[in-house]
Amino acid sequence: MDTHTGDLTNVDRKPPDVPGNLDLEIQTLNLETSVLPNCSLNRDVQLETSKAAEPSLVHSVSSLSQCSLNVPALSPPFLDVFISDCEEHEVDPSSLYSEHKVFTVPITHAEKLTAEDAKKTTLMLELDISNSDIQLQPGDSFSIICPNPSSEVNELLMKFGLSEKRNFQISLGIKSDTKKRGASLPSYIPEKCSLQFMLTWCLEIRSVPKKAFLRSLVEHTSDSAEKRRLQELCSKQGSSDYNQFVRDRAIGILDLLAAFPSCKPPLNLLIEHLPKLQARPYSAASSNLFHPGKLRFVFNVVEFSSCSEKPVPRKGVCTGWLSELVHPLYYVKSAQLPEGDLTSETILIPQISIFARPSTSFQLPTDTSAPVIMVGPGTGIAPFIGFLQHRMKLKEVKNGFKFGDTWLFFGCRHHDKDYLFREELSNFVENGVLTCLKVCFSRDSHGSTDELTPRYVQDLLKICSQDIVRILTKENGHLFVCGDAKNMAKDVNEALADILSLELGVDKLEAMKTLAVLREHKRYLQDVWS
Repeated sequence: MDTHTGDLTNVDRKPPDVPGNLDLEIQTLNLETSVLPNCSLNRDVQLETSKAAEPSLVHSVSSLSQCSLNVPALSPPFLDVFISDCEEHEVDPSSLYSEHKVFTVPITHAEKLTAEDAKKTTLMLELDISNSDIQLQPGDSFSIICPNPSSEVNELLMKFGLSEKRNFQISLGIKSDTKKRGASLPSYIPEKCSLQFMLTWCLEIRSVPKKAFLRSLVEHTSDSAEKRRLQELCSKQGSSDYNQFVRDRAIGILDLLAAFPSCKPPLNLLIEHLPKLQARPYSAASSNLFHPGKLRFVFNVVEFSSCSEKPVPRKGVCTGWLSELVHPLYYVKSAQLPEGDLTSETILIPQISIFARPSTSFQLPTDTSAPVIMVGPGTGIAPFIGFLQHRMKLKEVKNGFKFGDTWLFFGCRHHDKDYLFREELSNFVENGVLTCLKVCFSRDSHGSTDELTPRYVQDLLKICSQDIVRILTKENGHLFVCGDAKNMAKDVNEALADILSLELGVDKLEAMKTLAVLREHKRYLQDVWS
């Protein structure tokens, strides 16, 4: 669904008073005339601005509050929403992903991998996929179909005054008088479903609103100060504020409606601007040779702290849902339930819907003699557990085969709180499956040796620089990196360039070219997320 209207760069070349199609140009709003023609209203806005010592989502600096604004053209409404007074039969969420082969599978095991006082909660879940035809190799990934949090769906229904109609049937149509070109119904909303189903399974209600959405919200905001601030946030002049207070803080529609209480948009506006709720991808953390008919994966339960814009703390859409779903399972495993309480026999086995994602090159080399370097801090270790399990089984059945060395660089915060798969890794080393294990702890205190102690995986790489260069440049080795794209992957790439530059005696540019060649030959592979 295309909600982007207007191109600030192109339209600014045209004087604002030249007549034209508002769907294609930018409206220039003047504080004293177009936006707030009444002088007393203007003073109210300035007073509201002066109350805030610092700019925020709802307050701006005086320089922005008193200037003319270039805002996107108003996106024309195009959907009619019909709510009928009858309850709709439940729709299978799997039907929303008809382009994929979806399987509903039971969660047969759940385990908490971190200590109670760890900074993050890490869970490992095991799925029984024996009755599906999903075939995943170590390094492959799959997607989980997940719902929006019920509390947030209920809050949205309340905001729109539709709580009593949550189970009523909703259907959509194209407005007969719409001016939107190529208007079409969103394909990810069933022809007929309940209002609650649509908000739970179809729309990404936590998505960060684009400027076009903010521009549309202006038209449904009655308070002049709130209206002005929304205009600022969607304007060219307010781009910095939009980035800082909306995009970077992941503000969603519920946050906006709470911050701007006089904003009362119609339901069709919500449906027109919210994107499809996407299934969440996860890496397989097991080998089908090691665990036949099973699929394991690992994740951190994402937690968002409360702040002025988000007074209620939240968990990740999928990770929070999974955590609640399996909570009884891993508490039974930990024997933390009192006697006479729930047992594993009385707990209903939860099920989730999944589908395989297309295979990538992020897989063990077919040549078993090629050495492998794996870099995966935190949950980035997940695919490498599958790699090592696979190698262990291959070594058992292929006695005559030569196997190259395997190196793993792993990092976490504390050795006693979030050292994931500690026992398994130790066993891999003892069995000769893992040649070299290098581990660092970023938050542990080491006394006077702190400055010399490696804290991050890139520090470990630099310590082993000669071995890394030898493996990559002389032994046809393969390098795999998994984890955070924003910081870790970038820092690892920088460290690799420094290592190559130092050990090969070449400048940084030449080292970067060497890394590019490794990427081109699928010998430097990344599985990263932001």
